[in-house]
Amino acid sequence: MYLYDSYDQQMVDARVAEFRDQTERRLNGKLNEEQFRPLRLMNGLYLQLHAYMLRVAIPYGTLNSRQMHALAQISGKYDRGYGHFTTRQNIQYNWIKLEDAPDILADLAKVEMHAIQTSGNCIRNISSDHFAGAAADELVDPRPYAELLRQWSSFHPEFTALPRKFKIAVIASDTDRAAMRLHDIGIQIIKNDAGELGASFYVGGGMGRTPMIAPLIREFIPLDQLITYSEACLRVYNRYGRRDNKYKARIKILVHELGKEEYARQVEEEFAHLLNQGVEPPLEELERIKLFFDDPAFESGLSNEIDHSDPDFARWVDRNTQRHKIPGYVSAVISLKPVGGIPGDASVEQMHIMADLAKEYSFDECRVMHTQNIVLPHVKMADLHALWTKLEAAGLGSPNLDTIEDIIACPGLDYCSLANARSIPVAQKIAERFADKGCTEELGELKLKISGCINACGHHHAGHIGILGVDKKGVENYQLLLGGSEAQDTALAKITGPGFSEEGIVDAVEKATEVYIANRTEGERFLDTYRRIGMDPFKEALYG
Repeated sequence: MYLYDSYDQQMVDARVAEFRDQTERRLNGKLNEEQFRPLRLMNGLYLQLHAYMLRVAIPYGTLNSRQMHALAQISGKYDRGYGHFTTRQNIQYNWIKLEDAPDILADLAKVEMHAIQTSGNCIRNISSDHFAGAAADELVDPRPYAELLRQWSSFHPEFTALPRKFKIAVIASDTDRAAMRLHDIGIQIIKNDAGELGASFYVGGGMGRTPMIAPLIREFIPLDQLITYSEACLRVYNRYGRRDNKYKARIKILVHELGKEEYARQVEEEFAHLLNQGVEPPLEELERIKLFFDDPAFESGLSNEIDHSDPDFARWVDRNTQRHKIPGYVSAVISLKPVGGIPGDASVEQMHIMADLAKEYSFDECRVMHTQNIVLPHVKMADLHALWTKLEAAGLGSPNLDTIEDIIACPGLDYCSLANARSIPVAQKIAERFADKGCTEELGELKLKISGCINACGHHHAGHIGILGVDKKGVENYQLLLGGSEAQDTALAKITGPGFSEEGIVDAVEKATEVYIANRTEGERFLDTYRRIGMDPFKEALYG
């Protein structure tokens, strides 16, 4: 993983000192909230319903044990003993005191972490495939390119005050595990017919009030021009993006209104201008970064055999491990979705345990998934039973990856000042309902996602089943959506009809799964069955 050089450290330390002074002026009354707001947002500090919330950047989701230990210590010292891992591969602390915020940033800086550009109208944390560097199906590790984008975008003078926030994802596989086409820019590393590595650019995706799937803007860009093309995309957006209406300010609206052909034409024009000006990062920087992402010292000749005699262990292996590029290894997913728990939350003790397990079993590395779970990317198959035993003892061994219990949920009205409805209790009740029925395994792959408002932080548009919380005349109400996907078969879910109460939405989800079971053919997922039979049978079951 990438390690700071002296410049990186100086940059982060200087930001901590700057924010400490700004915070002291706010506490002393020399700055009012209106003046302080843009300053705190530049450092990932939000004012939520009950307290300040701090969002910490985890670039492309990669952490070492030292950093995970530090995150645990911060949650115990400054929060209420837990942290919340997010769909942007970050971590949030929901109970922060303003006077503690500079000290937290200073503690983060000691382990090469920060909260810079985790908020505001700028380029946010660059996300990537959580199995990057380990996946058997990737062309290359996409993280060096994500790191190059991170360095380019940090404090970029042109892009610190964009019309709206901006999100970029980078993958290097035909299997999309990062919801790439639902980002403002999605980049896929590919090979052309000549066998050369390059990048495809998808621009104008996003969820929220007006969800859109990013169209392909440029099929192939040589990798040494990846940053230059990214800059051209941003320049056109920065020039014409709406600043008079925040609901129409995202790049997806610009691409939609201009049309992808006209947007692409203007990007090509800007791209040619930048090339003529010699605006290209040196290839030496990319090669320098790549050195930090060399493979760890994998052993060769390891066996792929696993003892499946323990049925509980076998179930976890089947559900929570991913094929690795090296024989004898797998990537192991640590579920942060115990039945009845809060999706994405981990306690101080659990974070310390995950840090220790990463060091013991995964070359001192772990990853945050956009599904709010944690991955140990490089685990020997021979170590899996010992790892699982320790996870089980810590309440982290749920065998539920990509099932109806593996729910994505935003913090909702329990924490967020923008939310219209609670997400957490709904997620808990759904997981408990299906666990009690014992049908989670029977349902197979079924991705359920919940948002407490139209901003879609819970990615409800991309769920096989999605739930959106709305305010209906002062009462929390929940719309049910079906048919979404964030994978390579990207699709936006459709609303079934009138909404439901909190208890009613749990019943509605159950009815939807009953329609699936009654109509599926052998090997069909919920999404496959929905696509084959359409919405009508589900609406009939839900509304009669």
